Amino acid sequence: MNIKIFQKTSLLTEKWSKLLLLPAVLLLSSCYYQAHEQIVTQPVRNQNIAAITQMYFYPAKGQTTEQQSRDHYACYNWAVDQTGFDPSISSIVTEQRVRVVPMPPPGHDTVVMSIAGAVLGALIAGPRHSGDGALIGAASGAMLGATSDISRQEYARQMEEAYQNRNVARDLHNEKRALDFRRAMSACLEGRGYTVK
Repeated sequence: MNIKIFQKTSLLTEKWSKLLLLPAVLLLSSCYYQAHEQIVTQPVRNQNIAAITQMYFYPAKGQTTEQQSRDHYACYNWAVDQTGFDPSISSIVTEQRVRVVPMPPPGHDTVVMSIAGAVLGALIAGPRHSGDGALIGAASGAMLGATSDISRQEYARQMEEAYQNRNVARDLHNEKRALDFRRAMSACLEGRGYTVK
């Protein structure tokens, strides 16, 4: 008698596990991939360059406002010709100004792989052990998915570090060019009778 009750209980448990497995799979599969975009913006001009090229000059020989404007324009163009650097033009290539990097949300691969593992585990285990197979498959899939998530995050971190290193080198180069521009602009304005600071 106890054996029949145990067999009926195990059959009911097996049927319920199959019935509950389908809604669980459907519920978890509704966690679909939605691309989260990480927008990384870079300033159009480096703040240091703006500060370096900002110049103040005083008309030491009593030049008029119109003459000051003409002299500033002429010296600006001369400094650009001499140094090849124009502080009014962005030195950042258009493609590098904004990068949109689609990234799945954290844990995405863990969820997807655990669902896939549960389904595969239930199918491979057969009708009598589908619940146990689903649990083993879900655990295995979750471990693989977590590994995939970690590697994606590490790759994104390495790429961001590479971009920052490249940007530092570019900024140092631009600061040197800005200093050369400032020296050329100062020389021109001083030659035209202005006190430059």
